Amino acid sequence: MEKFIWAFIVGGGICVIGQIMLDVFKLTPAHTTVSLVVAGAILGGLGLYEPLIEFAGAGASVPISSFGNSLVKGAFAELERSGFVGILTGIFEVTSAGISSAIIFGFLAALIFKPKG
Repeated sequence: MEKFIWAFIVGGGICVIGQIMLDVFKLTPAHTTVSLVVAGAILGGLGLYEPLIEFAGAGASVPISSFGNSLVKGAFAELERSGFVGILTGIFEVTSAGISSAIIFGFLAALIFKPKG
């Protein structure tokens, strides 16, 4: 039960940070999203995001900041295996399923619903 509470608090905290960026700092949704991804990447690069995931579970692994952590994690793993070129391939290897899903489901939604613009 305690794990669920911490997941709620950590995940909610990340969402509160994003909402403050939107409301107080008047950042656009795109700037907010990129900022959270970069923050996750920096925390992942410093080795601080994995302990947060172990502590809060889905509260840390579901928000968009986890995507930045995944990018860095994949880059580091491939760097060890393939050297410098592995940095680029590792980024795509780890996150390709999420990126592909977003493209496919976005396309399907555009077919079903009338997009604006």
